Amino acid sequence: MNANGQLLETLIGSEIFQNYASAYTEATEMPVTLRPVETWQLPLHGKRRESPFCAIMAEKSRTCAACLQMQERLAQSAMDGPCTMTCAYGLCETAVPVKLGAETIGFLQTGQVMRQKPTAAGFRRTVARAQELGVDIDNAKARETYFATPVVSQKKLDSVSRLLTIFADHLSMKSNQIALQSANAEPQVIAKAKQFIRDHHTEDLSLGQVASVVHTSIFYFCKMFRKVTGTTFTEFVSRTRIERAKNLLLNPNLRISEIAYEVGFQSLTHFNRVFKSIVGESPTEYRGHLPRAT
Repeated sequence: MNANGQLLETLIGSEIFQNYASAYTEATEMPVTLRPVETWQLPLHGKRRESPFCAIMAEKSRTCAACLQMQERLAQSAMDGPCTMTCAYGLCETAVPVKLGAETIGFLQTGQVMRQKPTAAGFRRTVARAQELGVDIDNAKARETYFATPVVSQKKLDSVSRLLTIFADHLSMKSNQIALQSANAEPQVIAKAKQFIRDHHTEDLSLGQVASVVHTSIFYFCKMFRKVTGTTFTEFVSRTRIERAKNLLLNPNLRISEIAYEVGFQSLTHFNRVFKSIVGESPTEYRGHLPRAT
C-alpha cells in the first residue's frame, strides 16, 4: 500500500470520519464512503444503506465490470470538484475530492439513488442493458428492488454535494495533519536503536554494535541519529545511564561507586564528570537534595 493508501486507511479509521459517516447515513438514508482515486471494487458495495438493486448488480461480474467503468469516469470527472454521474441503469452517484495539498488522494462518495421515480419503461431498458452483457435480471427480486430505489430531487442532491464538500475540506485538513505527523515521526531505525540502548545501557555499548543491530553502516547511523534526536550516540547513551543513576540515588543503601558501575560506567571519575555535566551538580550534591526516608 502506498503512502496515500495508508493515509486514507487512517482517515477511514478516525473518529471524525466514523461519526460523520454514521450521522450522514442516518440523516440522508444514503450510503457514504471514503474511497481511493483508483479502485477495483465498487465503493459503496457492502456499505450501510447500500441500494438492494445495486447489491444484486454487484453479484454478477459482467454487470459489476460495467459499474466499475462508470466509477472510473466519475473519479476522473471529480478530481477538481464535486461531480454527479448517472449509471446505465438510471441510478446516480456523487463524488467529492479529498485533497492532500493540491493532490486529490480520494473521494467522499454517496448516492445509488434516482432523480426521477422509476418506471416500467425504465426497468425494461435496464433489463435490456443487462441482457446485452449476458445477465438476466428480469425477475421479481430485481424488479422489486429497482422500484424501491430512493428518489432524490436535484435540490437535495445539490445540498448533499455541499455537505460532502464541507466535510471533504475537514478531511483534507486532517490528512495534512496526519501527513505532517508522519513526516516528523521517528524512523524505525532510530526507534529500534534507542530501545536497544535503553535495554543494554549497563553494558559496554559501542557505536558499531548498535549500528549493526539496526542493520546500517556506522556513518549512516551517526548522521541519522544526530539528525533525528539532536544529540550524538555517545551523549544519548550517557543521558540514558544518568537518568537510571538518578533513580538509583534514591536508595540510600547504595554507594555512589556501586551506582556508577551498575549503570554502565567503567570508572567513578568518569561517572562524576558526566553526571555533573548533565545534571549540573555532582551525584553527592544531587543525593543531598533528595527527601530522606523516615
